[in-house]
Amino acid sequence: MAAEVLSSRGIQVDLFDAMPSVGRKFLLAGRGGLNLTHSEPLPLFLQRFAERQDVLTPLIDQFTPQDLMDWAKGLGIETFVGTSGRVFPRDLKAAPLLRAWLHRLRQSGVRFHMRHRWLGWSDKGALCFATPKGDVQFESQATLLAMGGASWARLGSDGAWAPLLQQIGVDLNPLKPSNCGFDVAPTGPDQAGWSAHLRSRFAGHPIKPVVISLIDQAGQTHKQQGEFVLTDTGVEGSLIYAFSARIRDEIDRAGHATIHLDLLPSHTAEQVLTETRRPKGPRSLSTHLKSRLGIQGAKAALLYELLTPEQLACAEVLAAKLKALPVTLRRARPMDEAISTAGGVRFEAMDASGMLKARPGVFCAGEMLDWEAPTGGYLLTACMATGKSAALGVQEFLINSGSASL
Repeated sequence: MAAEVLSSRGIQVDLFDAMPSVGRKFLLAGRGGLNLTHSEPLPLFLQRFAERQDVLTPLIDQFTPQDLMDWAKGLGIETFVGTSGRVFPRDLKAAPLLRAWLHRLRQSGVRFHMRHRWLGWSDKGALCFATPKGDVQFESQATLLAMGGASWARLGSDGAWAPLLQQIGVDLNPLKPSNCGFDVAPTGPDQAGWSAHLRSRFAGHPIKPVVISLIDQAGQTHKQQGEFVLTDTGVEGSLIYAFSARIRDEIDRAGHATIHLDLLPSHTAEQVLTETRRPKGPRSLSTHLKSRLGIQGAKAALLYELLTPEQLACAEVLAAKLKALPVTLRRARPMDEAISTAGGVRFEAMDASGMLKARPGVFCAGEMLDWEAPTGGYLLTACMATGKSAALGVQEFLINSGSASL
């Protein structure tokens, strides 16, 4: 996006990428349909960026979700709004959009340099790269870094840039996993999280519909309905991702975090209690719960995994747990498994144009900045918006310095 903004203004742009081709994480996102942005009202959209809402608002105002949809249309890609409010290309594919985009960039004069891994700067300030043909240097009038976070290292975003910036005095917030899964606290003596029975029978199964609630450090309760997936070691999926920042921060603070699951969001507590109190006769509890409340499969497995025989046998306790089943999480999955990362270059380390205070002429954009957001189109939109904003900062810098190339 930065290259597009600058090349459209007549500035020569050289784009370097460590991978053999550009946009690999963009293409990976396309496997899920390529969620470009979200259609919700902009004030609500901006709230998704939590404590970084204030600093990102003016940037997203320059490239809104509607601007992103219009941009895609300009590349010949029609979009549609899904039932969840998320916006996708009509064909649910990333490759056609990326091909059209790269074609337009090449036509505008952008020069692509693949398999160039950035190593920092030379003593004279030139950019240093490792390439298959050996190390090379490149001099520029301005530099824009869009290095990504530290998840999906095989696609290029490995966080290796962080120590290079720290060496020149750039203030960074440590990189952490975001939109990630979590391991549960052991439920049995084998210390493996879930029991062998649950792992073998229900890993990969969804829990839906379900409402997750979590009480944060300030005592505020957060609730959201959706679905998630049981894994070999814990939980992951869209609803878990929506809570991942709060879960991660609570684990960092207390060593664990407890979420509560409402396994019957369409039933009131009174309705559930009525059914658990209903005599089951000669039927087993499993059969009774299935016939009266629809609890079966993975939901039933969770109940038997997390409750004692005494709790299952008590109608009042069982009803309460069906509406608020506690699940204790002990750690986030490794950062390279996360959809995105939190942390990075603090906004306070840059001026209003996105230029590093420690290195004049160097700008930063995208996921390497210190912000995070849930999935749903927020990540991609903010990356695009910060790219455009930083590009405008580069243009201003070049004008003020009397230069015309990047």
